[in-house]
Amino acid sequence: MEEPLFKRPELEDKDLISGYFHLAPCRSCERTFVNVYLWSRHYKVKFAVIEDALVFRSEDRGLAFSYPAGKKENVRKALDYLMDYCGEKGVPFRLYNVTPDHFSELDSWYPGRFEIEYNRDYADYVYETEKLASLAGKKLHGKRNHINKFKTLYPDWSYEPLSESNVEDCFQMALTWRNQNGCDDDAEKNAEMCVTLNSLRLYKELELKGGVLKTGGRIVAFTVGEPVCPDTFVVHIEKAFPDVEGAYPMINQQFVQHECMDFQYVNREEDTGAEGLRKAKLSYRPAFLVEKGTVCEKERV
Repeated sequence: MEEPLFKRPELEDKDLISGYFHLAPCRSCERTFVNVYLWSRHYKVKFAVIEDALVFRSEDRGLAFSYPAGKKENVRKALDYLMDYCGEKGVPFRLYNVTPDHFSELDSWYPGRFEIEYNRDYADYVYETEKLASLAGKKLHGKRNHINKFKTLYPDWSYEPLSESNVEDCFQMALTWRNQNGCDDDAEKNAEMCVTLNSLRLYKELELKGGVLKTGGRIVAFTVGEPVCPDTFVVHIEKAFPDVEGAYPMINQQFVQHECMDFQYVNREEDTGAEGLRKAKLSYRPAFLVEKGTVCEKERV
């Protein structure tokens, strides 16, 4: 069997990778070029086109592949190829970041052959856009209170889209945030900050949308995202100074109102198991979670 050519995603691969993702719409935050390009600098992830389907390979936790993206008939051919490839290598066949829809498709092709183990820490939180924009209802009254407090404390606040005129100030605000939050002492936080800074530096090339919140002409919060599929917008990054009361709920609502109203849902990604982050994401009352898990072959009796 010919060895597939896996390579790290580069900017010139944007149209190729995005094209395959568009053939297989999915609400998972990993299914965008921006995500795989920026995070491949931290995780050992490479891609290849196999049987006219897009496949990512991760070696961080042993050999594992993403669920292929492309036309259904090519996805199945790619899966067969990967199974044979792993068989020749003498290693277990494993898939990661597999959604319930993907597993259902896999199980329909290979009934009862595989099993999936979902990891709650990596489930994406998906919200109804209208609810994030209005924060209506009793269950979200706390969010409205925080926003009203922000408007009272900072009557000169303003919102504007990310642009050439403010991106450098966002970059400097992110550096200040990094210094205040001990990112240099935490490998995961440092990686996230590298992704944040690169998303700002390359926001035009990556076709990202962003929003900026100011008080007194000073940036106190910003957020960055993009469409992940026809009905869902994904928010990749959100940063606010924690000492500016209400800045997080304010940038959240403003960005949705200005940039996301053409989409039914907003994906605000996973909580990675962080207790505080999980509590915050649940407090916005998600419509549903996009579960993701690891697939392996069942032991044969």
